[in-house]
Amino acid sequence: MYKQLVEILHGKKILILGFGREGISSYKFIRKILPEISLTIADKDKNVLNNIDFILDDNCQTILGKSYISYLDNFDLIIKTPGIPNNLLKDKVSQNKITSQTDLFLQLFSLNTIGVTGTKGKSTTSSLIRHILSYYHKDVVLIGNIGVPPFDMIEKIGKETRVVFELSSYQLENISVSPHIAVILNLFQEHLDHYENFDGYQSAKFNITKFQTKNDWVIFNADDPSVNEMIAKSGFTGESLEFSSEKEINAGAFLNREGNIVFKQNKNISEFDFNNRLYLPGRHNLMNIMAAVCACKLLEIPDNIISEAISGFKGLEHRLEYIGKFGNIHFYNDSIATVPEATIEAVKTLKTVDTLILGGKDRGIDYSKLARFINQSDITNLIFTGEAGKRILEEVEAIGISNKKKYFLITRFDKIKQIIKQYTKPGYICLLSPAASSYDMFKNFEERGEAFKKIARNI
Repeated sequence: MYKQLVEILHGKKILILGFGREGISSYKFIRKILPEISLTIADKDKNVLNNIDFILDDNCQTILGKSYISYLDNFDLIIKTPGIPNNLLKDKVSQNKITSQTDLFLQLFSLNTIGVTGTKGKSTTSSLIRHILSYYHKDVVLIGNIGVPPFDMIEKIGKETRVVFELSSYQLENISVSPHIAVILNLFQEHLDHYENFDGYQSAKFNITKFQTKNDWVIFNADDPSVNEMIAKSGFTGESLEFSSEKEINAGAFLNREGNIVFKQNKNISEFDFNNRLYLPGRHNLMNIMAAVCACKLLEIPDNIISEAISGFKGLEHRLEYIGKFGNIHFYNDSIATVPEATIEAVKTLKTVDTLILGGKDRGIDYSKLARFINQSDITNLIFTGEAGKRILEEVEAIGISNKKKYFLITRFDKIKQIIKQYTKPGYICLLSPAASSYDMFKNFEERGEAFKKIARNI
């Protein structure tokens, strides 16, 4: 199936730009299918090769350190790692030379692919779709932003393989083909340290439908104004399904008065009554479930299979994850919450939050709505971390912080332990839902979540 990829790459001077997980994957796969081709690796980290457990072959050159993007025009094709902003390359190389694993993969397998994007819920929804499909199809793979580079799975994909592809805005930046089924969950302010503005972020996200045809499908959140606006602007000509927790939908999924999920398409109606058999709490997860139902109904998965699979899906780590009860305090880990909207939804879902841990790296996100919500909430203890935490606190103070609330601004994450232990009311919840990225104190949100879980278990 990847002979077409050999044809695309053969005879070209190729640069692998960025040598993290995906760059390493590109190197290994290209070496496997084209062992003699000359490759060059470029990365701003001059010590990046210290992180690999293999030796580069003699037919591979490197450009490491500050000059890593100085010679881009010397190459015929640049396979870019998603995290490198396009703005860095804008005046240095023709954009038609830039591609990515995502783009090359979709050129081969777009018809097999259900692509899932959105600011929040991508991993949960992608994993849930894969979980449902695997009850019915033996040949299902999950790739992308979930942590599996596309090239790592490419040899396992055949004509009948169902591919669930979690797609970040970074991965969507340089595509020339869209997936056959595109799922758009929501759009909030995010990654404003990577894009010039929110419009740039939205535009990257909507590449997921940009190259679709009249035979393709988009599944989108009918309750999200930004998503609806972008759909209207996109000139999309294919078929669509919507999902909503607020209104009845003519084609797609919605909640009825009993709180059951109803799916309608043409004259076909299905109703899913989970009767408190869901492991995924909150309205935001109902939206994720409805998106997954729409995708699986398009693929003609029987209702009983969909219902059984969803009932058995226990969710993912670091996503409103219940850690347990320690020191008579209930602990929830929502480290994945890197935007205010996710934190607000988490607090609304759990209801009895007494201590909330916020903050991290400041990326210029608007925190005014979160500040108002915090001030009006019943949360007693607020712990603010990092530059984002400092800014959220400033927003809360500007409104006029309630004298019923205690707040703490800390510079070291381990300092939260004593505060939690001393001030959280017995029987109530301590929630980590930062509304900010983790990169100031941690390698990623997973490391932050693990640090919190360790603290919780030692209360």
